[in-house]
Amino acid sequence: MTDPPHDTTSSHADSTAPDPGVGTASRAAPPGPLIELTDLRKTYQMGTQQVHALAGVDLQLGRGEFWAILGASGSGKSTLLNVLGCLDRPTSGTYRLEGQNVAELDDDALSEFRLRHLGFIFQSFNLIPQLTVRENIELPLYYLGWEAERSADHAAVLADQVGLGDRLDHRPSELSGGQQQRVAVARALANDPPVLLADEPTGNLDSSTSDQIMALLDELSQRGKTIIMVTHENDIAEHAQHRLHMRDGIIDHIQRVT
Repeated sequence: MTDPPHDTTSSHADSTAPDPGVGTASRAAPPGPLIELTDLRKTYQMGTQQVHALAGVDLQLGRGEFWAILGASGSGKSTLLNVLGCLDRPTSGTYRLEGQNVAELDDDALSEFRLRHLGFIFQSFNLIPQLTVRENIELPLYYLGWEAERSADHAAVLADQVGLGDRLDHRPSELSGGQQQRVAVARALANDPPVLLADEPTGNLDSSTSDQIMALLDELSQRGKTIIMVTHENDIAEHAQHRLHMRDGIIDHIQRVT
């Protein structure tokens, strides 16, 4: 694929990395919860004032669970997602993912850990407009050091899985919003992460296309992926078995659907 622009997602390429499964949580799993948060806090200094975006969050998430995070603006839901995605560090407390205390990792190790354990789906898709569907899906594999042919083949399999096998050579501008989000889902799956983080994944889509994307996320959850989704739409949150409501930086309550 065409060399993408410089990115600091990972500082260590690994051309011997095993082929990830296609949308299936396949790596050997250590015992215990997949994610464990203990007294997690995040404080921002705003001038002379401290803002406690997270004020002590305790939570355990299991493998293959589908979580929705809801709350008003300023409730802490976006900060929680950023910390879970290793895009921001907690001020204090513990965040363990697959047994690893993420807060102990330096910046390079954190980038490597994020690359191998997390997939991201954004409201605005965040595709690179100059790259084709295949090349956008390949991006995580490029940073893992995969060989070009192997990477291209795997991207084609993922594109087919999300219904875009006939769009491999198209660029984002030639796709609908729903198709672009499907590319984003395929890219998030490229490195076979155990966790998918979705930030308002249907926010830019119409209701019919939103239903299609949510059906895809439902299927991935059933295949063993842990999905953590921020949304402000109750009908979208209804797809999750666990609905976590944030208020003032803490968990207000959790609804569990059996």
